[in-house]
Amino acid sequence: MTPAARVQAAIDVLDLVIEAARSNGAPADRLISEWFRARRWAGSGDRRAVRELAYRAIRACGEIPATGRAAMLRVAADDAQLAPLFDGSRHAPAPIDPDEPVADSGVAPGWLMKRLADNGVEHPEALLGRAPLDIRVNTLKSGRLELPEGAEKVAAANGWRYPPETRIEQSRAYLGGMIEVQDAGSQLTCEVVAARPGETVIDLCAGAGGKTLALAAAMKNAGRLVACDADRTRLQRLPPRAERAGASGIETLLLDANREMEALKPFVGAADAVLVDAPCSGTGTWRRNPEARWRLTEKQLERYAAIQSRLLDVAATLVTAGGRLVFVTCSLLDAEGADQAAGFLARHPDWRAELPALPAGTSRGAGLRLSPSHDGTDGFFVARFVRL
Repeated sequence: MTPAARVQAAIDVLDLVIEAARSNGAPADRLISEWFRARRWAGSGDRRAVRELAYRAIRACGEIPATGRAAMLRVAADDAQLAPLFDGSRHAPAPIDPDEPVADSGVAPGWLMKRLADNGVEHPEALLGRAPLDIRVNTLKSGRLELPEGAEKVAAANGWRYPPETRIEQSRAYLGGMIEVQDAGSQLTCEVVAARPGETVIDLCAGAGGKTLALAAAMKNAGRLVACDADRTRLQRLPPRAERAGASGIETLLLDANREMEALKPFVGAADAVLVDAPCSGTGTWRRNPEARWRLTEKQLERYAAIQSRLLDVAATLVTAGGRLVFVTCSLLDAEGADQAAGFLARHPDWRAELPALPAGTSRGAGLRLSPSHDGTDGFFVARFVRL
């Protein structure tokens, strides 16, 4: 593909991403992969270039753009080398009309920018930088592990960091299950659980099990670890991951959304620790999913907050006296963080908050906030409660 053809390809991809954002369709990564799957003639250099152009445009536009062309024109307005490629040649975008619409620049939609400011989020532009590649050394299998070159230590106990473009999945350490890809902030939230060998620990919203595997390593495969989720497809990804990681004895439990207690009855009052990594807006993960900020609405935020409150109440019934409940969201909004923690304590006077002792983060209400600008991690809120 010529450079100009790559620009037009990025515009075509952006049109798909914009439409999906408006209709709550597939994420950008999947759309881009599917677009290239139908164009196998495109080389690896073309794929990389088109992908980078598309994500530059996504990151450049705060509000959802009208079209992919308007989004790419936003990038071209600040890139003297890009604008001349709109030359109307074969497979190239049409020449730029001085009067045609150009998408507005910005970090996020206006209502969301106000929320971030009101919630004390500083340097929101950091939410759109490229995320590094963080890995967790799997202490169940590390042995004489030799990390691939280029690693830098991070605050998480077993965490290391690589540049964004690192292809760690082809390394011997990854293929052998000695390391897992996991953001340093995610690793730190698992440390707050302080899971110990011999305990009964429940990961209530386990998904595909990234945090479950970290808990299994902390427990040294000794105790009872139950991974729960209402998404069968995601939960089914955990057993093969656990086998590769050498994490034995993890139980999986499929829940029925809004009827979780039907499956959880045997665990009432039995857990030493419960982790609630609740569904949320994902405002802390924009570095990885920048188009997510175009999808979020105030009504959706309210729905997430309601789900989080309900799951916290469910989790509280599972914890034994003296046990702990850890609440985590990958969000920087108080509605999904400090306000949730305050609401939980108001509803449950037989619990108290313990401020997590981490080598990163800033206090926010009863918990801690991790952020790209302050900690170099994805954005998280984490709170730890203890049953009296």
